[in-house]
Amino acid sequence: MLKYQDVAEKIKQTIYQQKLPKDTQLPNIEGLINQYQVSRTTIIKALNQLERHGVIYQIQGSGIFVRQPKKSGYLNFLESHGFSVDLNDLPGASQVFNVDIIEPDKKVKENLRCGDDEHVYYIKRLRYVDGEIYGFEQSYYRKKLVSYLNKEIAEHSIFSYVKDICKISIGFSDKYFKAIKLDAEIAKYLGLQAGDPALCVEEIFYTSAGEPFDFSKIIYHYDNAKFYVQSHSK
Repeated sequence: MLKYQDVAEKIKQTIYQQKLPKDTQLPNIEGLINQYQVSRTTIIKALNQLERHGVIYQIQGSGIFVRQPKKSGYLNFLESHGFSVDLNDLPGASQVFNVDIIEPDKKVKENLRCGDDEHVYYIKRLRYVDGEIYGFEQSYYRKKLVSYLNKEIAEHSIFSYVKDICKISIGFSDKYFKAIKLDAEIAKYLGLQAGDPALCVEEIFYTSAGEPFDFSKIIYHYDNAKFYVQSHSK
């Protein structure tokens, strides 16, 4: 984790742990520099990240303020820091069905830019939030970059493992959305009926160097999954 990301996380945790209400004014840039003992550049980058994530808003000449907290249980539609991280306001869990090493098919190979001799980890799991099925996920991780995965890791936050243990700096992602009708197999996992509507999201995650390491597809439960988007003017 880069220094500005660490500072941004500390500021965010302070806001959430102290349950600071909307429009609470935070210390100014000089105050934050003194508090966290980092450079002006680091603080500015941290604040810009928090603003992009909808945690704060800044008014030139007036200060830095807490933005309206997101509603509990809602998933940020635009962020790419992982399912578990974004829903940490509610208890989550995963039911893992398999963690296998496979040869990628054409679609996975193209999305992950795999070489001809590369293998990937294939993980299939149900994601739960507050005891309710939230979505059915199929993920493919490049073994070249994520050298080891098992069921125990997959039951928790793979992204935390990737960052903390594999030391991969996660950069950005590309998301693709489409509305679908469930087939019988996926409907059974979600506890729904074949032909029911669902939102399918395919996402490619990249390292900070721009190399793809994870291709995931999540099919969300139409009645349980909830999303939000926070925009800003910049």
